[in-house]
Formats: sequence, structure tokens, C-alpha cells
Amino acid sequence: MNFRTSLRAGLTGLALAALCAGAAFAQTAAPEAPAAAAAVPNKGDTAWMLVSSLLVLFMTLPGLALFYGGLARSKNMLSVMSQITATAILMCLIWVIYGYSLSFTSGGSLTSFVGSFSKAFLAGVNNDSTSDTFTKGVVIPEYVFICFQMTFAMITPALIIGGLVERMKFSALILFVALWGTFVYFPIAHMVWFSEGYLFTLGALDFAGGTVVHINAGIAALVGALVLGKRIGYGKELMTPHSLTMTFIGTAVLWVGWFGFNAGSNLEATGGAALAMINTFVATAAAGLGWLFIEWIVKGKPSLLGMLSGIVAGLVAVTPAAGLVGPMGAIVLGVIAGIVCFFFCTTVKNALGYDDSLDVFGVHGVGGIIGSIGTGIFVSPALGGVGVADYAMGAQVWKQFVAVVIAVLWSGIGSFILYKIVDVIVGLRVTSDQEREGLDIAEHGERAYNM
Repeated sequence: MNFRTSLRAGLTGLALAALCAGAAFAQTAAPEAPAAAAAVPNKGDTAWMLVSSLLVLFMTLPGLALFYGGLARSKNMLSVMSQITATAILMCLIWVIYGYSLSFTSGGSLTSFVGSFSKAFLAGVNNDSTSDTFTKGVVIPEYVFICFQMTFAMITPALIIGGLVERMKFSALILFVALWGTFVYFPIAHMVWFSEGYLFTLGALDFAGGTVVHINAGIAALVGALVLGKRIGYGKELMTPHSLTMTFIGTAVLWVGWFGFNAGSNLEATGGAALAMINTFVATAAAGLGWLFIEWIVKGKPSLLGMLSGIVAGLVAVTPAAGLVGPMGAIVLGVIAGIVCFFFCTTVKNALGYDDSLDVFGVHGVGGIIGSIGTGIFVSPALGGVGVADYAMGAQVWKQFVAVVIAVLWSGIGSFILYKIVDVIVGLRVTSDQEREGLDIAEHGERAYNM
């Protein structure tokens, strides 16, 4: 090999070595890839959830207060409004102090049934913290999620009041609501809606609160009516609603607010919210007609009260199914709820003789059970539903049945114990003289109307 050949080979070797060294240096010196950016809330989703939260509040105040107040006798109208208002504002504060934490945090060894106090007093929550939605990578501000769920915690115990009106002490109600929210509502909400909750991991479906809200409240109202006993004169004196006009206005407000309840539970302003909205329209209409016609057939006259009751029954029944079933399935659920709830509020109630004053169990308890079980059927893609992973109708209906049984037992046993505790502490029922006078004057020293 001559000198030129050796020089050329040497230079080539040096060049290759330099390139390899440069490549190695580039690999070691290159900056690390930036971490994935944190998900940022979409302004449209945030705005929709803010509005939905206000709509659910609108359901309670004034919606439920007017609906229940109109169904009571005039001497108890103000007491009903006072009880619902006090329940709402009490639960609002309990929710942010520890209710949200017990419902939506991990609870360690008890996490299948209840959360912890890790977010008590909203510890760690700020303007930048977020909550997940049902779409991976999509979030909403945590404060918005807290407010939305707060309105559910406010209205659920307020629903119970309909089974207890005209005879329960105001002080007893306030104490019961605080205890019931803590030991009944928060654990059920955790089990159903938190990712580590027992019923959530089981695969039971509850889109907007069939078990958490309606079965929970309906069973508590029935137990309360049995523990309290009948109103003086029940079954002997006429106890008709004092203002169906008020009840009509309350029903209309409830229906409007329910769009926040159901469509808002989608947590995003997407087609899922639109599905929940149309289902809330058609199921409600179908139940209203179902109750109207069955009452017309059985009693000979179609009543406004019956139609309004049917509307609420449809709203209840579609709640667990709203974003999961198709519109035709929602209509079937509505019709079934309207007819079945009619018989429970008339035939069954009269046969058993319990005084569920404003038919909370007959509408919310029964309607919630129909909707929860029916969700397992009509979620089927073959019936127009959105479907779930590895869906099998029999298996899903069984999961829904288990969820219903747990909600009934948890609320029924828990509520019974809490009523008895409250009775020991302050007494549950007003005196007979106070009941005859009316709770407006006896409990609050004022009247709803100037006589």
C-alpha cells in the first residue's frame, strides 16, 4: 500500500470515527422530549356544566318547593317551602365541608363503599384543578364538577320531604337530613359514581341518578311515612291539594331543570348530552300520556294532577337511562313508568294503607326502579341503545338488579335507624294540636297566605 492510499484510508477512518462520535454525542446531549401537556378544559363544556348546575338548582328552588307546596293543604304550604329551602342550604354547606370528599375520593380499605376526608373543606382544590369526564383526555374545572354534584346532594333529601309533610317537626327534619346525607347519600353516590365504588366496578349503569337520587329518596320517604304514622284524619277527611296551579308551575320548572339534571350528567357539550336531552323530552311525554289514559280508563276522567304526576314519573324513569338508551327505548320506559306508578300511587297505596303524603315512593321509588332495571334492557344496541363493553342483556339486567337491591337495603335500613335516632334526640312528630292547626303557624309563626 503506497503513502497516498494509506493517507486516504486513514482520513476515511477518522471521518467515520468523527461521525460516529458526533452521533453518540447528539444522542447523549439531546434534550428530553417534553412531557405531554396537561388537559385543558374546553370552554364550551365548562359553560354547559355551569348552566346545568343552575338548572338543577332551579329544580329545587323554586320547582320542587312549588310542586310539593301546591299538593299540601294551605295551612302547611309555608312549612313545605321552609323545609325544602332549609334542606337545600344545609346540604350545600355539608357538601363542600366533607360530602364531596366522602363521595369522590379514594377511601383506602373502604373505598368500595365510601371515600375519605382527603378533600374535606375542599383541600387541594383550586382554579387549575380538573375533573375527568367520560372521554379520555377531556376534563372540566373541578369547581364546576363540585357545584354540579352539589345540586344533586341538595335536591335528593329534599325529595324525601314529600312523604313526611304536615306532621314532622322542623328540628327533626334538619337533624335527619344532616345524618341521612352523611350516612346514606354520600356512600351511595360513591358506590355508584366513583371509579372505585362497588357498583361502578360491578358495571351497574346509572347515568344521572336512578339509584343515587330517586330510589334512595323514595325508600327513605316510605320508611319515614311508616315510622311517623298517618296524618290525623288520613282516610277519613278530604286532604286534597290546595293549589294545583302551584303544582303545575312546579312541574313545569322541574321539567326544564331536569335537562340540566340529565343532559348535564354527560359532563360534556356533545352528542351524548343531546341524546339525554331528547330522551328527557320523549320519555316524559310518554309517561304523562300513559298516566293520563290509564286514569281516564280506570276513573272515567283525565285529571291534571294525574298528568303532572305522570310527567314526573317519566322524568324519574329516564334519569338512569338518559344518555344510554335510544329515544324509542326512552318512550317505552316512559309509558311503563306512567302506568305502573299510577297503580302504586292509587291501588297499592290504598290497599296497604301507608300515608306517603305526596307519593314520593310511588313516583320516585317505583319510577327509579323501573328506570334502573330498564336501562339494562334498552342500553342494548339492538334496541337503539349506545351499548357497553361486552354487553349481554341478561348479565347487565342482573347488575342493575343488584344495584337496585343494594340501594333499597342501604337506604331502607339506614333511614330507619336514623329516624329512630332523631326520634330519641328531638322527637319526630309535632303534637296533635299543632298538626291540626297547621305547621305554618305552629312551627314557623307565619302563613303562606293572608286570610
